[in-house]
Amino acid sequence: MPIEPASPSATVPDWSREEKSALEWSPSRSLLASLRSYQRWKARGVLGWLPTKIAVLRHRFWSIITGCEIPLNTQVGGGLVMPHPNGVVIHPACTIGPNCLIFQQVTLGNRGSEGKEGVPVIGGYVDIGAGAKILGAVTIGDHAVIGANSVVLVDVPSGATAIGVPARIILPDGGGV
Repeated sequence: MPIEPASPSATVPDWSREEKSALEWSPSRSLLASLRSYQRWKARGVLGWLPTKIAVLRHRFWSIITGCEIPLNTQVGGGLVMPHPNGVVIHPACTIGPNCLIFQQVTLGNRGSEGKEGVPVIGGYVDIGAGAKILGAVTIGDHAVIGANSVVLVDVPSGATAIGVPARIILPDGGGV
C-alpha cells in the first residue's frame, strides 16, 4: 500500500522550496533571496550597512528582471513559490504565511486611495491563481485556494476556495458562504 505524502505545513516553512543552485536561472528565487538577504542584514543594524545596500541593488535588479513588485519590508513566510512572478504586486504592509504559491499578475493590496482600508493577511500554504486580486483588510485562512482572476474582498476560511468576481466562497464540505 503506497504511503501518501504529508500535506505541506501551514506553519513550518519548507526552505527547500526557495533553494536554487548557483548556476540555475531562477529569477523569482533570486528575487526572494535578495529580499531575505536585505532583511537579515537590516536586522544587524550598523554592522549590516554595506551588505544592506548591496541587497537593495540586487533586489532592484531582480525586480526589473521579474517584473514583480515586492517591497523589501514585506513580511513573507519561508517557502514562497512564484513560478511566473511577472506582474505580481504586493503591498508593503501585507503579510504572507509560509509555503504559499503565487502565480503571475496577482495583486495583494488595499482598496482605498489613501490606504485606510487595510491590507490582506495571507495564511500558510495558500495557493493564489493567476490574475487574482485580494484587496482590503481580508484574512485568507491556511490551506485556502484563490481561483485564477478572482477578486477577493471578504475573508476566506481555512481550507476554503474563492472563485469569481467578486469571489464566491466554497467551503471544504462543498457548501458555500
